[in-house]
Amino acid sequence: MVVGCKIENQEMGFQASERLYLGMDFGTSGARYALIDKQGTIHAEGKREYPNYMKEDSLDWALSWKTTLFSLLEDVPVHLRPLVASISLDGTSATTLIIDSKTGEPLARPYLYNESCPDALPLVKSIAPINHTVCSGSSTLCKLVSWWNNDDSDKKSTMLLHQADWLLWLLHGQLGVSDYNNALKVGYDPEADSYPDWLLSQPYAQLLPMVKAPGTSIGHLKGDIRTQFGFSEDCIVCTGTTDSIAAFLAARATKPGKAVTSLGSTLAIKLLSTTRIEDARYGVYSHRLDDKWLVGGASNTGGAVLKENFSDEQLEKLSEHINPMEASPLDYYPLKSVGERFPVANPKMEPR
Repeated sequence: MVVGCKIENQEMGFQASERLYLGMDFGTSGARYALIDKQGTIHAEGKREYPNYMKEDSLDWALSWKTTLFSLLEDVPVHLRPLVASISLDGTSATTLIIDSKTGEPLARPYLYNESCPDALPLVKSIAPINHTVCSGSSTLCKLVSWWNNDDSDKKSTMLLHQADWLLWLLHGQLGVSDYNNALKVGYDPEADSYPDWLLSQPYAQLLPMVKAPGTSIGHLKGDIRTQFGFSEDCIVCTGTTDSIAAFLAARATKPGKAVTSLGSTLAIKLLSTTRIEDARYGVYSHRLDDKWLVGGASNTGGAVLKENFSDEQLEKLSEHINPMEASPLDYYPLKSVGERFPVANPKMEPR
């Protein structure tokens, strides 16, 4: 656990009455928070790695994320908590939970962002427009269709939520709310601001959440959490976004043509554009950002596969010998497992 806190608030011109804004980032291997004011000055920040909880033979991701969420709230300095006006968070894109629509409890293990469901792809391709964003094995819709076709349970009181939606629900208590960034890969049309007819006509459409713009107020922070942690009575919880969009916003790129690359466990790129571009063959899709578009994609390669093979010290030492101005003569393509999403969508691609 790492926590940082700016204690020289007076020197920074910080007024006790000034409101602060809490954002949390749920990435691939851990989560972090930042507490900022309206000018974007950071007053506190910290991060935690996900604890390893096991459920039968696999990791219990939902419990791990939930535990980390409340650990981060605990890490926010006590004297700053009453100043927090609103809370939001981001999650990994297309990380999908099927939950009980009465209790909010997950009914199956979560489908992770890079997990592919090729069994559902032919069916999804038969209903969606050609080369639509959902026509990729790792799309949220493929995960939903795969679960729908393979699960024998009663599906009457079930609901789909994305990772960010579910974690935010733990804070505000209103089940079934998502945002149009997270809902893109389940088929939501952010331009029309609605689910398309080809999706609503499917039997599993009953599981789809209500969609709002990212950063929209959902409701107040739940009373028991407010009391436990000492947040103010008027603290609100807002709809979230995806992790790579949060990274783009944090980089403060505001002009069309500007691009931001996010290198973490995986690698993503987003370019601000006035034109919407979609082509599932290359894993290219566009997120709405107010009146513009974030065009890009997310690869399965990145830091995680390097960490599997090299220590931090080795990476640092070897990196010193790389000349970024010269193209590499090596035909390497490091992947943790079979399958790539961008710049080519190929669930059978082998690492090289």
